[in-house]
Amino acid sequence: MEQNNRFDSENFSIKQQYLTPFQRKALQKILEQEDLPKKYHQRIQIMLLADEGKTQSQICQLVNCSRMTVRHWILVAKSGEAHNWNTSPLGRPKIVDDQYRERLKELMSHSPKDFGYSFRRWTAQWLSKHLAKELGVEVGVRHINRLLKEMGLSTRPTPVEANEFKHNNSGNRLVINDLTEASEPNPGLWQFHSIN
Repeated sequence: MEQNNRFDSENFSIKQQYLTPFQRKALQKILEQEDLPKKYHQRIQIMLLADEGKTQSQICQLVNCSRMTVRHWILVAKSGEAHNWNTSPLGRPKIVDDQYRERLKELMSHSPKDFGYSFRRWTAQWLSKHLAKELGVEVGVRHINRLLKEMGLSTRPTPVEANEFKHNNSGNRLVINDLTEASEPNPGLWQFHSIN
């Protein structure tokens, strides 16, 4: 679309018009709606201010948003797509749904060994990998930890679990119990127990 630049002799500035008179009027009318979400209001304001010739920096200050947001909505206006102000969803896409949360909770109630893994405890990294393979949704380790915290769960062992693990490791270890100084040594009667 050809950009329409004109010189305003009163203010000695170049005014850029990205919007057609119809688009401008339609957007101004939408701004008058009381139930308009704040982000939609911001998008429309950005396009109208850009159409008035305001710079990115000026718009950022007036609308209180990032340069990236301003740049995006100026490009929308420039490309003649101002009527699509409400087609882009608000915020980040929500990829973690109730099904994902329920499956995460279910995994935490089972040992990774139940799913063919060789380790005993889940880590956020392994939960992320497993759920990505199972549900096709990739979520970062920090977000997994955040979700677990919201559910009151953690991949870290509690102090009691850590102590039990330390003393009851199922690896074959030699454990000698109940030896006292008063015990008489009898090399033929030593008993060895493997903890499983």
